[in-house]
Amino acid sequence: MKYNTSLNVAGRELSIDSPTYFIADIAANHDGDLERAKSLIWKSREAGADCAKFQHFVAEKIVSSVGFSGMVGKVSHQAKWEKSVTEIYDQYHTRRDWTNELVETCREAKIDFMTTPYDFEAIDMFAEIVPAYKIGSGDITFNASIERMAKLGKPVFLACGAATMEETIESVDLVLSHNPQLCLMQCNTNYTGNLENFRFVNLQVLKSFSNCWPGMILGLSDHTPGHSAVLGAVALGARVIEKHFTDDTTRVGPDHSFALDPVTWRAMVEGTRELELALGDGVKRIEANEAETVVIQRRSVRVKDSLPTGTVINDSHLESLRPCPPGACSPNRVNKIIGRKLVVEKKAGESLFWTDLS
Repeated sequence: MKYNTSLNVAGRELSIDSPTYFIADIAANHDGDLERAKSLIWKSREAGADCAKFQHFVAEKIVSSVGFSGMVGKVSHQAKWEKSVTEIYDQYHTRRDWTNELVETCREAKIDFMTTPYDFEAIDMFAEIVPAYKIGSGDITFNASIERMAKLGKPVFLACGAATMEETIESVDLVLSHNPQLCLMQCNTNYTGNLENFRFVNLQVLKSFSNCWPGMILGLSDHTPGHSAVLGAVALGARVIEKHFTDDTTRVGPDHSFALDPVTWRAMVEGTRELELALGDGVKRIEANEAETVVIQRRSVRVKDSLPTGTVINDSHLESLRPCPPGACSPNRVNKIIGRKLVVEKKAGESLFWTDLS
């Protein structure tokens, strides 16, 4: 199926040759407080984020109270939650009557506004508001939701945590059957913040994606501490990065502990910008900033003793020592020097130049 190799999000091009696009997932870290949500928008922008993203759901349309009450205890990152799963989702959801203020705050802060909608009503209400949609990993098999977003014709960011390659292909195909604007994001959905999780991020999957869909825009939705995985993903071709954002990782709440704060977010962005510069274009050359070191670090062919004009050069006349001024004979071409005559006089220690030889 056809897909775009560049995306336009709010007037910004996303492509392999573009700077990495950073999505600050504020998600539940507003803690149910509108003013706190607005403050996090400003703080994420100041830390270098390009987009402030929220998550819109209502408890009864994303979780089953019957289903979770029937489970024997809470698992994974939910094990630390002091309230029921349904109560947590109800407490920390982004209120829909905040929308105008959140959008206006993003406009004032000059940062893109985006959301992950988890029900049809949310998908529809943001159709004229967001520049792109994010599909969370948990909904990768929720085809009705994927199709509804894809049909709206906006860029789609699809996370594929806790999914097989077969499931990923199916979801990619579903999006592309309606919309060529897709960014596929590798993800690991263990939100415990454990250092052991680095073993499971599996950044090499990005190579598999590139092989399967050459030129597709790729990304990483990451939940590991720090930004080591982010740098690895960018080096492997990811140009969209999503991380959770908060102003205090010690706060009580479902998402704070594995989020980045303004200091660590800024470090991630700056580290990525350095990496982008360092990646280059893959063409091996003497770089512009190496012109002087070529002279001082390379050896040139020099005469050991003073030699008169007409001398026929042999091995005993020569040695190879630094520096190597422009135009001097290089040691790897010494076989082209032996047996030739000097057309000038050379003093001991001087470099041989090709213009010195007949």
